[in-house]
Amino acid sequence: MVIDKNFYMSLAIKEAWKYQGLTYPNPAVGCCIVGSNNELLSLNAHQKAGEPHAEVLALKDAYFKLSNDSKILTIKSSHEIHAYLLENHNNLFVHSTVYTTLEPCSHIGKTPSCASLLSMLGIKKVFVGSNDFNKDAANGNKILEKSSCVVRNEILKEDCDLLLFPFKKFLDGKFVFFKWAQRLNATTDDGIISSLESRKNVHAMRDACDLLVIGGNTVRIDRPTLDARLVNGKAPDVLILSRDKEFDRTIPLFTLKERKVYIEDNFSKLENYKNVMIEGSSKMFELTLDVVDYYLCYLAPTFGGKSGFENTHDKFKILDIRKENQDIIMWMKRI
Repeated sequence: MVIDKNFYMSLAIKEAWKYQGLTYPNPAVGCCIVGSNNELLSLNAHQKAGEPHAEVLALKDAYFKLSNDSKILTIKSSHEIHAYLLENHNNLFVHSTVYTTLEPCSHIGKTPSCASLLSMLGIKKVFVGSNDFNKDAANGNKILEKSSCVVRNEILKEDCDLLLFPFKKFLDGKFVFFKWAQRLNATTDDGIISSLESRKNVHAMRDACDLLVIGGNTVRIDRPTLDARLVNGKAPDVLILSRDKEFDRTIPLFTLKERKVYIEDNFSKLENYKNVMIEGSSKMFELTLDVVDYYLCYLAPTFGGKSGFENTHDKFKILDIRKENQDIIMWMKRI
């Protein structure tokens, strides 16, 4: 049977995009594990910094499928999963193949080395999308090759690099993305637009980002809190873009003591942050064209509202599109 390496890598890429914006300061990474008969054993992704990497979660799922040992499902810590797999694998993975969007990490930090774990489990074939350029975690492929594992690089490399781009920006400077919600008739005003699940996703991104940018008029009209309460997360610092510095300080976003709030008429504050989320509509879109890397749209299957985007000239490349509950979620870049 011919192995379609691109198909399996595309599954890993698609899974990882579900967690884009949630893993800072780590990259979004996906991994799938395929059995000896080319059957898909598992598919998973890194979900949050400090939690198990994609390879570890995929190995955990694959181990359960191969062994039916449900005890591993109760283990959450990456270190404990590593230890349990090493003690109980019984060579179950010898004929399995791993597909990962990023070279398995070599270092031991908050989580153990994925490359070392793969090699000690006896896995003999690993397909990699992007090589790791983070000097603290790179050279995982060398660890694998020393254990007689065959490593194939640059599988769907362009797609994996697009997935990895935010992480590269974290390391080099800052990553900035623009988020908005709209209805089918392209309106962005007049109350809540997206579903509760979509709003939880946005709040999880607020929890992961370190600066949130919003327009002054939006603050005055909507009187938002701009926290991450739907996921019990932290409230990021806020930059209010406004020429007028006068605001009602009883607006909820000003009342959270654990955050900094800046009121500026420029984007110079962005230079002090690594992961920046901008929320807005047409006017904010125009003002931020020169600073935004990626765009994130939540499209709700409803009509309503009165106004929305006025720009009709820009075009986008869709990087990922998925349905989440009732909404369509799209990650894009301008072209």
